[in-house]
Amino acid sequence: MVQILNLEEAVRHIKDGDIVLGGGFYANGTPERIIDEMIKQGQKDLTIVNNDGNTTEKGMGRLVAAGLVKKCIFSWCGRMTCLPQMVDEGKIELELCPQGSLAERIRAGGFGLGGILTPVGLGTMVEAKWGERTHLNGQDWLYQSPIRGNVAIIEADRADEEGNLVFNLTQRNFNQIMCYAADVVLVQVNNPIEPAGSIHPQEVHVPGILVDVMVQA
Repeated sequence: MVQILNLEEAVRHIKDGDIVLGGGFYANGTPERIIDEMIKQGQKDLTIVNNDGNTTEKGMGRLVAAGLVKKCIFSWCGRMTCLPQMVDEGKIELELCPQGSLAERIRAGGFGLGGILTPVGLGTMVEAKWGERTHLNGQDWLYQSPIRGNVAIIEADRADEEGNLVFNLTQRNFNQIMCYAADVVLVQVNNPIEPAGSIHPQEVHVPGILVDVMVQA
């Protein structure tokens, strides 16, 4: 059954060393209040998985700026101007993964698959550093491992007391698939949490059975 907790109690589900899946595309869909509390509590040595990290002033990049992250898995990080120097100095590890491959690796982690095979990244630094070439059915493929998290931090527009979630437009981005791929799904709900049954089943983007903890933004 989903728990509705205050922000401090909810974020205590995140522990030092956790893999944290964070929704958001340029921070649209990123639960900023949860990140505020993570910075306040100071969970450290985190591995964060996000599309782009946004910047050190907004989105998941704020965790990097606060010194709480040991590894980032992003599809792109061009707005995080501090990150290349941090990588060069050995302060943080960075794994780059093409956006579609990142989504499918998370999906594989959520649905118990052993990874993905894709031609994307063959002959590039993705293959050289983070993939493994294999040959199947007359074609070369790049194998990439599945991604699962200890915790997924998610922003939703609406939710009911049973944890059924509705996203607003592009807020949906990576949030939906990440709800399948983490041991604990922690959701920041931006509108007042509604009574059970008030959201029509056809509107639900993520069923409440996948959601563990909600906080009212």
